[in-house]
Amino acid sequence: MKKKIAILGSTGSIGKTLIKIIKENKKNFDIILLTADKNYKEILKQTKHFNVKNLIITNEKSFNELKKKKLGKINIFNNYNSFNKIFKKKIDYVMSSISGIDGLEPTLRIIKHTKKIAIANKEAIICGWHLIKKDLRKYKTNFIPVDSEHFSIFYALQGNKISNIEKIYLTASGGPLNKLSKASFKNVKISQAIKHPNWKMGKKISVDSATMMNKVFEIIEAKKIFNLDYNKLDILVHPSSYVHAITKFKDGMIKIVAHDTNMKIPIFNSLYDNQNKKIKTDQINIEKLNFLNFKNIDSNKFPSIRIIKRLQNKETLLETIIVLANDELVNLFLLKKLSFTDINKYLQRLINMKEFVNLSKRKPGNINSIISLNELIRKKIKKIIY
Repeated sequence: MKKKIAILGSTGSIGKTLIKIIKENKKNFDIILLTADKNYKEILKQTKHFNVKNLIITNEKSFNELKKKKLGKINIFNNYNSFNKIFKKKIDYVMSSISGIDGLEPTLRIIKHTKKIAIANKEAIICGWHLIKKDLRKYKTNFIPVDSEHFSIFYALQGNKISNIEKIYLTASGGPLNKLSKASFKNVKISQAIKHPNWKMGKKISVDSATMMNKVFEIIEAKKIFNLDYNKLDILVHPSSYVHAITKFKDGMIKIVAHDTNMKIPIFNSLYDNQNKKIKTDQINIEKLNFLNFKNIDSNKFPSIRIIKRLQNKETLLETIIVLANDELVNLFLLKKLSFTDINKYLQRLINMKEFVNLSKRKPGNINSIISLNELIRKKIKKIIY
């Protein structure tokens, strides 16, 4: 029987990688739904290749362009309210890979329609994990993290318990600016910040890697996903990105999870969870294993890492404020409205403002309150800068 799946964000890097995996064994899958924002040309190619019957295009202009085309019996929708029309019963697998806070609403809406959901959206997990977790339990939906670091922890935990964890180290390549001096950071260009040495990623996440905010987010995600205290989580710089996570257990055993710098591996494993399917990968790289070169992060060079010390084990809005503010600041950097060092400078300024200090003490609320907070943060940042 074919596995019925849906891909939220099928035209992004994660979505495209999943599409390539499915192409290799096309006869075993039935894609029920694909979604995109603007890239209607790419999603149309995917639709024709897999004979997909349902599309969601959220950008109004792209939606109208697609509606003009003669697509036969393909259903084209403009928002996620259509899930109830599309899914008559639970499907087997959903990949949630819409970038940014826009990915939270569809993630929450689709949980009840699938047996398993793989989430590759940091903002959704950081801002809405309390809501996601509630719905996962309510609808008995299985969850798999797709980030290479979190999937590596998930993989290491097979046959063990979270309560047995003593310490987890997430690795960081050091990003595109690892070899650059701190004095040079003020003159960093966009082209430098998005040129990651190991991974092919989008511009936004590449900038987060350059500032090391990406690792701050991954620490927050790990805390939420695995229900750990922050003192059990740490970061090691590992330039080759061959090892993704190191888990030390209370019985003295240490699991080091390594794989090629290819997101195809965690995505493939999220799709074929425990099915003993084979993926073609490179041979074990002995040279990299002989030169792992782990180091602590220099917080003077990457001051964003200091934010981790402000985080509390109890649920508060601070993590949400951080991720939403950073999202807007990185966007302004990519629009050439800010310098590279301005990203952290304005982030620190915002989270230290009395208004946001008071807000950060509150517990996370529903999705509407998160969206309202996002709008407030964006307005405040623009007021500060302009």
